[in-house]
Amino acid sequence: MSTTDALIQHRRDIADLRQRIKNRRLQVVGLYGTPVLLVVSVAAGAVVKISFWLHSSVSSAITNIFGGALAFLVLATVVQFYAEFSVDTPWKDAKKSLRSLKLDLELAEERRILEARRLTPPAIERQSSYRERLPGEIARLRIESTHYRRLHLFMQWLLFIGSAGVSGVTAWYDPPQPAKGILIALGSGVSVVTAAVGYFKPRERAFNLQQTADSMEQHITALELGIAPYNNVDEAVNMEAFATIVEGLRAEQRMREQQLDQPQQGQREVI
Repeated sequence: MSTTDALIQHRRDIADLRQRIKNRRLQVVGLYGTPVLLVVSVAAGAVVKISFWLHSSVSSAITNIFGGALAFLVLATVVQFYAEFSVDTPWKDAKKSLRSLKLDLELAEERRILEARRLTPPAIERQSSYRERLPGEIARLRIESTHYRRLHLFMQWLLFIGSAGVSGVTAWYDPPQPAKGILIALGSGVSVVTAAVGYFKPRERAFNLQQTADSMEQHITALELGIAPYNNVDEAVNMEAFATIVEGLRAEQRMREQQLDQPQQGQREVI
């Protein structure tokens, strides 16, 4: 097996273990949570019956709904216990604890690190591989930038419509008592959207992501064309400079994201 195939296989094993941990966590929650929910439902039904219908009969609709829910919980409990404890279980990790799966994941990650140290390719090959991964990173940045740009536009339209609605309803009704509920709803909506825009800053996030993607794409083009700052005759020097600059751009992007996540006073202190 080649070096690349060995490292890829290690990554596949780790991804498989992570998915198995997620599946096992859901199985354990269902296995123990469904019987508890069944008991709680029966107890709640008894309390409700005693509190509200002690001397009268419950309507057939409520009885049918409650009985159907109990039947579903009983069936789900039986099915899960069968899947967990039967001989021909369909569950891959039946009777296996989450702790053991997490230990397997830690060991798999440790094996991948040790194999990566032993099979690490030369720096020029790693830098070339890094360059090939960047188009996917640029595409991700552009997708996130588009998402935040659309979110910003959507919020702005909500503000436009809400503000116009408040003014229109106020002008239409004088005094505004017949439409007081509409005015309250529109005013509250405008306040909430304004606060959300100021807190999440989708416009700034979209701008930062787009700027980083454009800068990375510019450096990729300069490297492919062999123009400054990647016009050195030694390709290894160019690749090292390229990786250093791109990692600096990604670090700046992360720093800008952290600044946007901080309160306004915290941003001033960081800046």
